[in-house]
Amino acid sequence: MIPELLAVLERTWPYRAEALTVVDGALDAVSRSLEQVTRFGDRVIVESPGFPPFFDLLDQLGLQRLPVTIDCHGIVPAAFHAALRHAPAAVILQPRAQNPTGASMPGERAAELARLLLTVPQAADTIVIEDDHSGEISIAPDVSLGSWLPSRVLHVRSYSKTHGPDLRIAALGGPTELIDAIVARRMLGPGWTSRMLQSILHDLLTEGDSMAQVSEARRIYFARQRALRVTLGECGLELPPADGINMWLPVHNEREALVRLAAAGIRVAGGSPFLANEHSGEFIRVTAAALTADVGFVATALVQAAVPPASAAQAADPRWA
Repeated sequence: MIPELLAVLERTWPYRAEALTVVDGALDAVSRSLEQVTRFGDRVIVESPGFPPFFDLLDQLGLQRLPVTIDCHGIVPAAFHAALRHAPAAVILQPRAQNPTGASMPGERAAELARLLLTVPQAADTIVIEDDHSGEISIAPDVSLGSWLPSRVLHVRSYSKTHGPDLRIAALGGPTELIDAIVARRMLGPGWTSRMLQSILHDLLTEGDSMAQVSEARRIYFARQRALRVTLGECGLELPPADGINMWLPVHNEREALVRLAAAGIRVAGGSPFLANEHSGEFIRVTAAALTADVGFVATALVQAAVPPASAAQAADPRWA
């Protein structure tokens, strides 16, 4: 890593990591982390709903999913405690702007999860892999279990959503032993991340106009999310606040909702791929990032697609609320 980028990362990292490196995007970081800390047949805790490529990675590596439920503050401690008793090799979590729900983890929840990792005997060797994919467009404070467990956390910070997906850069911090092993393995593949791209990222992270644009993007995304959530509430569909660019809606029938919304010119993602365990409900993921007008029209269409007309008052799923 070029020294000037390293200095910026060290100043802005959510905890004092022993070592830092850069890799080719967040998914590359998670994949390389899993390769170092797991072996075929190991169990890995994942959020449900969660990010589908994580599930695909586990399948490719021959790893078993241990799904845990989440609420509007992230992983539910009781579910986490139960999963830890199965001696997982790793945990993959999204501390901020969780995809697909938009949940962000407060410090109190992170501290509780860290305490469980320290006190459950079967979790003595469990490594935490954190994917902070939204970075500075998240409105929540930066939080990491590394503040309590620096020797057992690999923290990933992506710059694709904040500064451009074509950069293909994510920072990865953690214990020296694991980071050195990841760096050594990369020498047998891509070798290193382009120093030219590192220099571009450094300039974007430190140049005034770029910093102002990211700050304005964060404000705009928050305003669009809030406008849609408030309008949905006025239409009878109450949802918890969401961070980042996505929100998670319960629906009566996923396929029917997708068809009805497509007919209205609205594209959303079906919820099934985001669920780590089958038969856990019907949902859709709505991305509000590009919603600049017609909020009322979109909200009305979402409510109509979400539930049968007679059930509009019960639109909010109590398991999520």
